[in-house]
Amino acid sequence: MSIAVNLYRRFAHLVHELAKFGVIGVLNFIITIGISDTLHLGFGVGPLTSFGVGTVVATTFSYFANRYWTFRHRDTSGLGREYVLFFVLNGVALFITWVFIGVTHYLLGLQGGIAYNAAQVVGTGAATLFRYWAYKKWVFLPASAPPVDPHTGLPEAGAETRAESESESESATADDPEPVPAGVAKRSR
Repeated sequence: MSIAVNLYRRFAHLVHELAKFGVIGVLNFIITIGISDTLHLGFGVGPLTSFGVGTVVATTFSYFANRYWTFRHRDTSGLGREYVLFFVLNGVALFITWVFIGVTHYLLGLQGGIAYNAAQVVGTGAATLFRYWAYKKWVFLPASAPPVDPHTGLPEAGAETRAESESESESATADDPEPVPAGVAKRSR
């Protein structure tokens, strides 16, 4: 029992973050599938166009839900930067899902509603794995990341050298019983 409790305590933050990400994912999936099925199965719009429109609508909801709920504990690097990156990464995820839909519809010739929805589910699952990784890596930065210039989306000038000196001083205190002040050369033993 204590192993499970210790594991939960160690990964509680990640579990809560994944649960929130999952809830938003389910809501986005409902939005995307609802719009996509309405357009494709109800109005005869093409399968890729239908899914694309549904994804664009769901992506706007997803950005704000993830920014202000799932990843609210992470630094903000500017709404414009985050929003643009979020849409670019969702474009990649959309392409991943389109591959599944396109193969099912055009290559396999399975054009019914069940095949269409199955392709959306499998493609969305693959795209979701990509999204979670990409959001954490590029959009919603950890609090320890160097500051980002909101105009360029790049780390601010001098941020890398500050981060390097901080990590060097942290590693020096972890390895050495006697910490060495920043900027002072360390003696070899």
